Amino acid sequence: MKGKPVILVVDDQPKSIELIEAYLVPQGYEIVEAASGEEALVKLSGNQIDLILLDVRMPGMDGFEFIRKVRQDNTYRLLPIILVTVLRDPEDRVKRIEAGCDDFLSKPVDKMELIARIRSLIKIKAYNDLKSNYLKDLESEVASRTEKLTHALEKHLQEITERKKAEKSLCLSEVRHRTLVDAIPDLVWLKDLNGVYLSCNPTFERFFGAKEEDIVGKTDYDFKEKDQADCFREHDRKALEADGPSVNEEWLTFADDGHSGLFETIKTPMRDAEGHLLGVLGISRDITERKKAADEKAKIEAQLFQAQKMEAVGLLAGGVAHDFNNMLSVILGYTEMAMSKVDPALPVHANLEQIYKAAMRSTDITRQLLAFARKQTIIPVVLDLNHNVENTLKMLRRLMGEDIELAWRPEKGLWPVKMDPVQVDQILANLCVNARDAIADVGSVTIETGNAVFDETYCAQHAGFAAGEYVLLAVSDDGCGMNQEILDHIFEPFFTSKGVGQGTGLGLSTVFGIVDQNNGFINVYSEPGQGTTFRIYLPRYAGQVVDAERESAGEIPVGSGETVLVVEDQSDLLTMAEIMLERLGYRVLTAGTTGEALGLTEEHASEIQLLITDVVMPGMNGKDLAERLQSLQPSMKVPFMSGYTANVIVKRGVLDEDVNFIQKPFSMNVLAVKVRDALREK
Repeated sequence: MKGKPVILVVDDQPKSIELIEAYLVPQGYEIVEAASGEEALVKLSGNQIDLILLDVRMPGMDGFEFIRKVRQDNTYRLLPIILVTVLRDPEDRVKRIEAGCDDFLSKPVDKMELIARIRSLIKIKAYNDLKSNYLKDLESEVASRTEKLTHALEKHLQEITERKKAEKSLCLSEVRHRTLVDAIPDLVWLKDLNGVYLSCNPTFERFFGAKEEDIVGKTDYDFKEKDQADCFREHDRKALEADGPSVNEEWLTFADDGHSGLFETIKTPMRDAEGHLLGVLGISRDITERKKAADEKAKIEAQLFQAQKMEAVGLLAGGVAHDFNNMLSVILGYTEMAMSKVDPALPVHANLEQIYKAAMRSTDITRQLLAFARKQTIIPVVLDLNHNVENTLKMLRRLMGEDIELAWRPEKGLWPVKMDPVQVDQILANLCVNARDAIADVGSVTIETGNAVFDETYCAQHAGFAAGEYVLLAVSDDGCGMNQEILDHIFEPFFTSKGVGQGTGLGLSTVFGIVDQNNGFINVYSEPGQGTTFRIYLPRYAGQVVDAERESAGEIPVGSGETVLVVEDQSDLLTMAEIMLERLGYRVLTAGTTGEALGLTEEHASEIQLLITDVVMPGMNGKDLAERLQSLQPSMKVPFMSGYTANVIVKRGVLDEDVNFIQKPFSMNVLAVKVRDALREK
């Protein structure tokens, strides 16, 4: 075939043709387009087409009719045609076969499958063209020579002439057959029933490191080790016993240059014209790259499945945490208010404290679920990771206990990162607790930081890595380690390898959610008995470092009679917020719907100084409601509250810079501070 292979693409959808072009043009194919069967017939007659890629459903002439018209012309009898269709009905399959389609692909088309099938059919076409030309040449040669010999020796030597013609034809056939076999890049050989070689091609000569004349008459044992020769003979016997093709995969090393590869070997019994068994024909094809591609595809599919599973579980976890947060808000709020009215010396106060503590522990669990689901509200700042880790070392050493040594190895000149400092504490606490639990008696845990740069080449060879500049935070232990079965599930919520009552199964899922929320990635290295290392890579931030100081607790700020409008569709939560705010010294208006809120604002527009609204509500979200109400009272301040973040005020859980946010569940102290800060805002 000379020049680029030409493919006629017939489809009434321009986008489908553009997609096919994007797949095939970079592979060295030339594309001829046609939007209908009628146009395609014109293009076919005016171009040297090597293959037709055809849609079924088109206006006017459909794909089946087009194929029938093409096949009526002997010129295109062997032209490969591939149908591309979404039709999967058995009747449509029958139509494809009856029409004369060579192959078909289902939409959407897989790029690699499309290219592979086109290459295969074009190779078959090339072989058929070669065969057809060969037959034409042979017929022409035989006819010409027969005519000459007939005229010259019509009356004499008729039998001798015929015999010579046959001998010449056979010789020509053998030469062409040999040329074809020698040109095949696969290993090709023929053995007799005793395993003695009768012939082989040049590729096989390279495998044995000898010429054909030195191979013929010998066996595998003359060239290979006994174990490999025994294996070859065993597969010969299998083919003979099955009286049909026998297929196996085997690693072969070539004697000429020492290179190795995985080969697919097909061995077939050979018989003469009378049906007598002659020996075994073998063909071996190098499938090393094909196998690598298949393995890589399977690996990528497994990673995709895991990512989809984690995303689905995250959605479920976020929804559960949201609803649970609303209930916890009511429990915490009323418990806190009840405690403030009860004498601490009374037994009931101690009972209320236990309720409060249990609710707070439940709050921690919902925060972990929200972190895993990437719905935890965060306020990121640019920070020096070394400084933040150092601030937590004292707390971490208390977690570790006296029998475990905590080593700290910071890297000088560490790049800054941008994330919520609280999340750094969450990551370290969860990883260090896991490391502690993995150490039976005495051991060590190491925390280290560093700078890391990954290029595209490195990432292509290491699954899970993304190119760019990162800051490394690693936690290692010399504990019991984990096997692969555990490693496959460690980031799933509620999965734990610890005993009953020893863990919630949310620690590592929390770490996973935090890292993902900050556009980083995490890798785990562990083997049973060899300890574990978690390596977290967070994107480098090109900015100045900010020392994130935590606000110290003080007295609960109270109001001075300011009017606050609270909008919440959960009635019990609305009532609790009203009681809290009134106790804090505010005048409170409440609305259970956005319609009620609009009515109250129209009536009291000049009085309302602060709007506290839930984010997710029926009819209208909190942000839209705030904009409507601020058009009536422009000076109105607005803190939003929610059990989890919503896209109307955040992106990936990160608050917009101009948003005040109250995370449910909240205590009276938190509410008091948030309201005071919002009212002070200029």
